[in-house]
Amino acid sequence: MPDDTASEVSSINDESEHLRMVEALLFATDQPLSVEDIKERLPDDADVEAQIETIRRLYSGRGVNLVNAAGRWYFRTAPDLSFLLRKEVEDTRKLSRAGVETLAIIAYHQPVTRAEIEELRGVGLWRGTLDILLEAGWIKPMGRRRTPGRPVTYGTTPEFLVHFGLESVEDLPGVDELKAAGLLDSVDQALGRMQKEMAAAEKERLEKKAQLEMEIAAETMADEGEEE
Repeated sequence: MPDDTASEVSSINDESEHLRMVEALLFATDQPLSVEDIKERLPDDADVEAQIETIRRLYSGRGVNLVNAAGRWYFRTAPDLSFLLRKEVEDTRKLSRAGVETLAIIAYHQPVTRAEIEELRGVGLWRGTLDILLEAGWIKPMGRRRTPGRPVTYGTTPEFLVHFGLESVEDLPGVDELKAAGLLDSVDQALGRMQKEMAAAEKERLEKKAQLEMEIAAETMADEGEEE
């Protein structure tokens, strides 16, 4: 066999073996893997990106799909077959409506402070709500706002993206979709209330300004009458 042919066959065999290695890693892992995670376990000459793309195409349309979330890859049941795996079990830590609204606000407005969350919801925020989201690994402290009191800001985590099957926060559902699901009802009410309060405050300011101008005009006329 000519040397160039033997080299070509060897290259094909290597690629096939690399493909099997990547597939095995993705099946065996209990956590999504990044490209770098996979590269650490494969030979230096392995084209991991190409192997991942090949596997993704191979499994598209099958019972499980290779998907990317937050830059990490994992196998997931095909969306149209997820009903087969559902179990009617009671979740003692089911996220409350306040938790869902809080998570939505953080996801769409991050980084956001507790006070800002409360302002958008229109009600106070129970400390346990943030604790549950932090414990679940869906949110994390992002730093402190450079304002008086230096309040802590919160944002979502890669675990949040993986749990909801999102590649990035840009893939979040549109606000209209959340409103249709009724998840932003209280936020809409809060914004409506804020707009009414701002309109009322502006009206009061204009009335006070007009009253002040009338008082100044009356004093001016009185002064002019005394001078005469």
